[in-house]
Amino acid sequence: MENIDRFKQNPKTSFLAPEYERLSREIAELQSMQSEGEMVKLAEAEIETLAKQRSALLEQMENILITEAEEEQYPNEIVLEVRAGAGGDEAALFAYELAEMYRRFAESKGWNTRVLHESLNPLGGYKEASFEIRGQDVYRLLRFETGVHRIQRVPETEKSGRIHTSTASVAILPVYKKSSIVIEPADLEIEFSRSGGAGGQNVNKVETAVRLIHKPTGIDVRCTSERSQQKNREKALSILTAKLEARRREEEDKARAEKRRGQIGTGDRSEKIRTYNMLQDRVTDHRIKESWHNVPQIFAGGVGEILKKVGELLGEEAEGLA
Repeated sequence: MENIDRFKQNPKTSFLAPEYERLSREIAELQSMQSEGEMVKLAEAEIETLAKQRSALLEQMENILITEAEEEQYPNEIVLEVRAGAGGDEAALFAYELAEMYRRFAESKGWNTRVLHESLNPLGGYKEASFEIRGQDVYRLLRFETGVHRIQRVPETEKSGRIHTSTASVAILPVYKKSSIVIEPADLEIEFSRSGGAGGQNVNKVETAVRLIHKPTGIDVRCTSERSQQKNREKALSILTAKLEARRREEEDKARAEKRRGQIGTGDRSEKIRTYNMLQDRVTDHRIKESWHNVPQIFAGGVGEILKKVGELLGEEAEGLA
């Protein structure tokens, strides 16, 4: 008989474990009965039926635990951050285009996307912005997008036709259901302010926007997406936890990567990972040294092929370094 203690201890399978035990008891009782003739055949048929039910139940519980383990490794919720880098207004416009690229890709996958915080420049570009994205395989597909993205093009405002190079950083922060990170209240500095932008008059009159500063690390988190201060605070705390998790994983990855050279990217935001060359209509991922064409289509959300290829190659490398 299968040891089902692990199923009893898991909330998602604990309600199925008693049924598994009941079937096992009935099978044991039938096997211990002294039967003759037709009764033997009936008992054997009953045992076979119960055994099939028990086997199906065991498979169901196993699949639940496997799915939970996969979700713990690759959660179906992330926070995506974009931030303008070098290049002034052009970098902010590029950050906005990257955010739109991911938003449109998310839309094509049927994922849910919500703005958590955005800071716009006068031209409508993003100085910085953060988004919550939920959906099947969201972290599995986007996990290698963290790093510096670079664009090379002639801006519309450039009269001399000079090529500009601008950058924007992307961070993919998985939101885990279970976290070992403990944030002490004394380590937090909390600020409240009025939310700007859409949301109605009440949002602008009441200080619902929340900013959390984690004093030991200096990590700064803002959330303005909710209508209440308390909900924004809870969401900001969730984002802060994700950032601290990412920081710890990054440090662990760097330590492992020191064992070999030419390793995959560590997920550090300072690492240049991709260049979008508008003049040559080419996108190049520097980690896997491969290029794709049709940049407008890619910016329109057609980034799936790139994500798949990068995931395949870097995923294998990541497993090798683990």
